[in-house]
Amino acid sequence: MTPMDETVSRCPLCGQPNECGMAAGQSSCWCFETQIPPEVLERVPPELRGVACVCKACATGQRNPEQILERLHELLRKRS
Repeated sequence: MTPMDETVSRCPLCGQPNECGMAAGQSSCWCFETQIPPEVLERVPPELRGVACVCKACATGQRNPEQILERLHELLRKRS
């Protein structure tokens, strides 16, 4: 898996797998049938908009901001 494959297969908000059908080579994605609130999409970093799907939990508000923040800190620690 290339770094780009890893990027598009993970939620840009929490870093968890996003189950993106398009990234998996399918012709559709679960997000095509789901209304994602604008405030969720606004939190996606500009460089990942249109590149990586948010996961279902973030899209539907099932993951709280504290969980997202902790996951981001975890990902940043791994990069160091």
